Amino acid sequence: MLLIAETIATGLGSGRWPIAPATAGSAAALLLYWALPFNGEGDSPWFFLMIAATALAGVWAANYVSTPKDPDPKRVVVDEWVGVWITVAFLPATWGWLLAGFFLFRLLDIAKPFGIRRLEKLHGGVGVMLDDIGAGIVGAIILNAIHLIFF
Repeated sequence: MLLIAETIATGLGSGRWPIAPATAGSAAALLLYWALPFNGEGDSPWFFLMIAATALAGVWAANYVSTPKDPDPKRVVVDEWVGVWITVAFLPATWGWLLAGFFLFRLLDIAKPFGIRRLEKLHGGVGVMLDDIGAGIVGAIILNAIHLIFF
């Protein structure tokens, strides 16, 4: 069971990258998203099912691998996977939008504005996942507003 939890929590191992594991995890998630057949748009029901399933699995996996001394281990990047996928939801799956989503999500994940920081204080895997989900929602609102206004 530990191997399954570790594989999910580390984003298929992308969280084991020695430098900036959260950034590596976000990049890996976007590469996977780009490679999957979602017809070039981030509005496929399968895409949203993937986000929901990964979020639920992420809560379980983060709970399983975290400890009281380290409640949010750096190698746990499944939260970045879900957050960056939410950020690019409803946008064209082009490299321009994916890169914009990547950089905006990382900025929001680091800065944690608009009360996002409070979400990470929630207990266990829920807190690990929710701050990145919050950053993803804010990122999606910003990028989709830009897309609707200018494109």
